[in-house]
Amino acid sequence: MSDELSLRPIIVLAPLIQSKQISPVELFENVLERIHKLQPTLNSFITITEAEGRRAATEAEADIRNGHYRGPLHGIPISIKDLFATHGVRTTAGSKVLGNWVPDYDATAVVRLRQAGMVMVGKTNMHEFAYGVTNDNPHYGPARNPWDPTRVAGGSSGGSGAAVASSQCTASLGSDSGGSIRIPAAVCGVVGLKPTYGRVSRYGAIPLAWSLDHVGPLTKTVEDAAIMLAAIAGPDPKDPSASSRPFPDYRQEMRGSIRGLRLGVPRQYFFQHVDPEIQKLVSAAILQLENLGATRVEVDIPDLEICSAMEAHITLAEATSYHEPYLKKQADDYGPGVRTNLEAGRYLLASDYVKSQRARTLLQRNFNEAFKQAEVIVSPTVPALPPLIGEVLVQSGGQQENVIDAFLRFNIPYDLTGFPAISLPCGFSASGLPVGLQIAGKAFDEVTILRVASAYEQSTRWHTVHPELS
Repeated sequence: MSDELSLRPIIVLAPLIQSKQISPVELFENVLERIHKLQPTLNSFITITEAEGRRAATEAEADIRNGHYRGPLHGIPISIKDLFATHGVRTTAGSKVLGNWVPDYDATAVVRLRQAGMVMVGKTNMHEFAYGVTNDNPHYGPARNPWDPTRVAGGSSGGSGAAVASSQCTASLGSDSGGSIRIPAAVCGVVGLKPTYGRVSRYGAIPLAWSLDHVGPLTKTVEDAAIMLAAIAGPDPKDPSASSRPFPDYRQEMRGSIRGLRLGVPRQYFFQHVDPEIQKLVSAAILQLENLGATRVEVDIPDLEICSAMEAHITLAEATSYHEPYLKKQADDYGPGVRTNLEAGRYLLASDYVKSQRARTLLQRNFNEAFKQAEVIVSPTVPALPPLIGEVLVQSGGQQENVIDAFLRFNIPYDLTGFPAISLPCGFSASGLPVGLQIAGKAFDEVTILRVASAYEQSTRWHTVHPELS
């Protein structure tokens, strides 16, 4: 069977499904064939839900035939990061600790995707308990980059990024506490959207750090991300942090010109120690946005150098607090890297945690000052190209840097502040590896970052390029 169907984004597939030109069953079987073909190479999945997916596709086909079309996600093959609870389907969080856990409930985001008519194809591979940036998983093996399977797919939602890029699904649900949606999106060449903190319920998502965790989509196009966000956004009585603030029609309101919109380009931090190829491609993307009518404005955002320590303190404390019961009973079931981090969290001073939480207010204030001068802030998503699996160091602008530090550096400011940010492809290195452009915006202003990202995407061809996989 041709792979042509699986390569298409939601915005192309949905009208074909609605008009009955293709069936959800036909699409599911096409995607399933691709999963079985590529899983041995890419290892994108921990669990493939073949029987459930086929049943959901059959039900979707019958509903649509009977005039009960639910919307653009009806019949669409979607994967779920394996830290979201899925009723009747093993949910491991990428760990041996939960290797046999089969939830009797769905995470709220999963409930909403089911209500929208998704066809779940599987649970994607991830860094153990989302505590890492490479997806080099000691229990289930690494998810591999579709552009070069010897390299990392990014983490922690690495399986989701690899699955979307390789068309083993049309979209995926991921989570982001320090960049875990945007990092794999950047290095796998897809779109990754981290909404505002509280925009999407986290109920049923196994936490890394409760005050940093965000839920969002990885997709083939920016408009696909808007469709996914509309399906999962909104208040939830099961998650007190979920905002009751109304959300707009993202897909409709993201359309339109960006003429006159101000692009904030930071003077500090975001363009320091960056691989020259990434620097060049991101600079070209900013110029392209200017050609589309946006105005470049340089902005100052002080105190960014404290972000890494803040994020480390908060994650250490909150992650260790959650895992304490498991550490007492199943410490040997953790991979060595994650276990070391969790045990280190036991020795973190309470004063360090409190100081880091208080510093977030300062950081938000500094960003809000920058947002008075610009509607969005643009930067590279990550400063280095993805390393080979198992490598610890990357080259980022004339210096060697630990891959964790490098990949987190431009992402954690937006997890700490809770502001929305999106990564989308802006070109390829000379070696054929994708490069990501990050666009961040004001709290609950996902519409503007989607509009800017879409304007750029539609003026380029990067989202139409697929990895060549045999």
